[in-house]
Amino acid sequence: MKIEILPNLDSVAADQWNALVQDNNPFLRHEFLAALEHHGCVGEEFGWLPRHIVVYEDGVLVAAMPLYEKYNTYGEFVFDHAWAQAYEREGMKYFPKLVSAIPYTPASGQRLLVQVGREAELFPYLLSAVAQVAEALQCSSFHCLFSPAEQLEWLAEQGLTVRHDCQFHWRNADYHSFDDFLAALTSKKRKNIKQERRKVVDAGVNLRLLDGTTATAEDWARFAFFYQHTFESKWGIPTLNVGFFREMAAALGEQVFLILADNREGECIAGSLMFASATRLYGRHWGCTQDIDSLHFEACYYQGIEYCIRQGLQVFEPGAQGEHKIPRGFIPTLTRSAHWLREETFRQAVARHAEYEKGSVADYMRSASEHLPYREP
Repeated sequence: MKIEILPNLDSVAADQWNALVQDNNPFLRHEFLAALEHHGCVGEEFGWLPRHIVVYEDGVLVAAMPLYEKYNTYGEFVFDHAWAQAYEREGMKYFPKLVSAIPYTPASGQRLLVQVGREAELFPYLLSAVAQVAEALQCSSFHCLFSPAEQLEWLAEQGLTVRHDCQFHWRNADYHSFDDFLAALTSKKRKNIKQERRKVVDAGVNLRLLDGTTATAEDWARFAFFYQHTFESKWGIPTLNVGFFREMAAALGEQVFLILADNREGECIAGSLMFASATRLYGRHWGCTQDIDSLHFEACYYQGIEYCIRQGLQVFEPGAQGEHKIPRGFIPTLTRSAHWLREETFRQAVARHAEYEKGSVADYMRSASEHLPYREP
């Protein structure tokens, strides 16, 4: 086995990297991750330095991990600000740290990429490489975010601490149409959704449903403006740019689902961006310049649900947080992450805190589940 640490993804062949990606996950594809690097969306400016791990056997890529050296907590969606502050109070350095995640993307997917059937053999190579990188860079910790259950269970067996959190996902119960989905809801919730959709129609909004092949350069320029406007208006940092959107869209094609909204005058006033794997839809970004009642729900949720039904996708992950998603058909769903800290004292404290969090998240999910909009079977 030959193990390498890469400062950029162009150092590995795209076809070999993509051969390890399961479910055709768009965020794990070489094209998506490389586009982030090509257009400065990751790097020193934003504190996400690529340190990708690749493992070769006889010249063939058999394992890999998207990995970043981090100098902040931005864009991770698993919050460890308190840990960083605790280190600072003790006169210790929390940064740099190592993070295996998709930058700015709280979506589930592999983090340990290996040839199918060789997990028990190859996972240790990746974790050993992480330990070596952490030692070489004097990183305080390693964080593996939003990885699937089987990978988290293996990491827990290796001594990493697992944290629990909650998102709201929509699940396709073999619906044949949006009306079929509505029929599964209580009368009141069904009526509310119909009213919200009607408001958008009555406002004279025209929705254009596009993908990476049909959206034009002008469409992406407009969406990039919406994206940046949203982040700047909410005091966030707009890390993505029009160059990234255009390159990513051209590479991923039909895996990209872009919704643009035009008002009565034909002016483009809002946009929503989603991505599809073989089985899931992921909602990512939204922005608008004109406030129209319920347009956000239509563009970010209802169009996504219709897309899943048309394409036969099983799950719709619309992004992090948001209890307002519950009455619109999204259910509390457990998300998890795994963490290792170099300092033994902090490692024990974090483990205790994570155990407390598990109980709090479980209570929250039980409470949220009491408000689901679905009819009793």
